[in-house]
Order: sequence, then C-alpha cells, then structure tokens
Amino acid sequence: MSFTVLSLVCLVALLGPLLALDERRQVPVVVGELAAGLVLGQSGVGYLDATDPTFAFLAAIGFALVMFVAGTHVPVGRLDGADLRSASLSVVLVGVAAVVLGFALAAVVGTGHGALYAVLVASSSAALVLPVVDSLGLQGPAVTRLVAQVAIADTVCIVAVPLVVDPADVGRATLGTVLVLGVGCLVWFVFRHLDRIGVRRRVHDLSERRRFALELRINLVVLFALAALATHVHVSVMLAGFVFGLAVAAIGEPRRLARQLFALADGFFAPLFFVWFGASLDVRALGEYPDMALLGVALGVAAVLAHLVARVAGQPLAGGLLSSAQLGVPVAATTVGAQLGVLRPGEGPALLVGALVTVAAAALGGSSLVRDDSLTRDESTGPTSGPTGVGGPG
Repeated sequence: MSFTVLSLVCLVALLGPLLALDERRQVPVVVGELAAGLVLGQSGVGYLDATDPTFAFLAAIGFALVMFVAGTHVPVGRLDGADLRSASLSVVLVGVAAVVLGFALAAVVGTGHGALYAVLVASSSAALVLPVVDSLGLQGPAVTRLVAQVAIADTVCIVAVPLVVDPADVGRATLGTVLVLGVGCLVWFVFRHLDRIGVRRRVHDLSERRRFALELRINLVVLFALAALATHVHVSVMLAGFVFGLAVAAIGEPRRLARQLFALADGFFAPLFFVWFGASLDVRALGEYPDMALLGVALGVAAVLAHLVARVAGQPLAGGLLSSAQLGVPVAATTVGAQLGVLRPGEGPALLVGALVTVAAAALGGSSLVRDDSLTRDESTGPTSGPTGVGGPG
C-alpha cells in the first residue's frame, strides 16, 4: 500500500458524507464508503487490493475502533427496570421470530447456516439507530424502550456471532469469547475502581491542562491489547472492541475522549475500514449465484418482519422498522466468515444486501417517527451527548 492509494481511499470515502447530506433520507455515511469500495475493489475496476497486508491491517484497526465506538453508544446503566423488562420482552419476541425465519431461509437455500441467519435477523445496530434517534430529536417512553431493545439485541448478537459463524468449531469460539468477555469485565472493574478513588479525574485534569491526550492513549493501549488477545484466541477484534466500548460506557465516557475518538475513528480509520470491506466483496458473484442475491433480499425482509413482531409488546410499527437497522453484525459475520472460509460463494455480499434492505426500512421508520409530535423534543434544548451520542463526565 502506498500514500497514493491511501489518499485515494480517503478521497473516495468522502462519498459517504456526500450521500448523507440529505438529513430527510437518513442515509448512513457507511453506505457511500461501502459503495466506493465496491467500485474500486474486486467488484469493480479492481484498483484496490483488499488482500494487501498493510491495507488489511489498517482496516482491522478501523474495525476494532468502529465496534469500540458502537459499544460506547449503548446506554449502559441509564435505563430503569421497567424499560429493561419491556425491551427484553421485545428482544425475546423478535428472537423467536428470527429463529423461525432464519432456519427456514437456511433450509430453502441449503446453506446450513440457520443459526447465523437467525442472529442476523434478530440483530440491531446501536451505532446506526442511536445517532438517528438523536439527530431527529426523538424522546419519550416509547423511544427509551426502543433504545433499550436495540442495545440489548446489539450486545447479544455481537457476542453470538463468533459462535454461530463456524458451528463446527464452536468449542474454541466459545472459549475465546468467554476469555475476551472475562478480560473486558476485569478492565471495567479496574477502570471503575480508578474512577472511585479519583485517579481517573486527576488523569483527566492533567491531560486537559497539559494537553497530553492521556485518556485517548490509555484507551487505545487497552483496545489494542484486547484486540491482540482476541486474535491469539481466534476471536474477531469486533468482540474486543465492542466489549471494551461497553466497559467505557458503563463508567461514563468523558466528552473530550468521545470527541477524540470520533475524530480518530470517523475521520480516518472507520472510512478506511468500510472502503476496504467494500473492496473485499465480490458482488459480481451474486450474478453467478442468483439464489444468493435472493437470499440477501430475503434476509433483509425477514429482519424487518421479525422486528415488527415487537408490536405485540407495544412498540410502534415505525419503531419496529427503525430497530431493524443492522450493519455491524452482518459486516462482522461477513468478515469473520471470509477469514474462516465458511461462507459460500456470493453469501458474503448477500449478507450485505440484507443489511442495506434494513437500512432503507430504518430510514422509513425514522421519518415516520419524527412526524409524531409526542416523540420529538424541543430542538432548542440541544443535544444531550457528545459526537458519539454518549454522555459522560465532562
């Protein structure tokens, strides 16, 4: 990889913000970045080589940061018991529907990936839904329950991905997952202790006064150490990033750290990852395997239908559409599946097609919710969080 290629990647990644300029359509920035990668990668002109070791390693850093920021989006500790019970009921209802639909799709196409499809159909994306909720000014009990549902589903499904991608090696995946989760809990315990005895505040004040960026440096050390552990135990860096993000969210992410991570991730590494991911996909395989193209559309439709089942628990239909948004889990499943060689030709792009169907449905749901005056706050109050949508001590 050269500086020429790197500058081109950064240039084409600008397609993401350009497509997202129209706030009414709520097109996620990553859609344009993926499209740029598809055009320049093996699906298009073939200029970007996703197998280049340097490119792939930088993309892995981006993937870990993307999942870390997604974890910090989860409102850990800011939901009461009633919201959690209602949200849990919605997650269970959606999960049951997802199992039925996922295994039915696997039986029809004959891939044997029923468990994987069930997880995909049940998943939500906090990284997509929470910024939409914040940007549209949505509030109220129904929105709180929606946020809780998305957070629970996102967490459970991300943990489940390594276990269902390769059922033949589920024992090793389970052991690696448990180890990463255990270290993540230890990190949370240490950070919480340092916060209670005032060390975290002193480090924060010193870093702000001397402009050392100590919090960013420390968080990157922990993130990359967890990613190294995940790599050694054959678990995706996705899990390492998300678990650490949850730990930081549980304690409270300082707004300055949120801004720094926003600049580092959204300004460079995340766009690079999504361009790389698009370049690594061979969408042309969908033409050779039309059943995979149909599978992608079917997965997206199944995800939307499954999330609409939450209407039984009192969730508005538009909320079901919004909660069906998924991207991180399909991207993780495709990335991990490709690394392990367990996906069929065309199956990876099919998972992405399904995710894009849900993104379109979520945009429609968000537009419908914003027309409900009872779910829209006074814009004059301003946002309640930092750039990543997460509040925390200043």
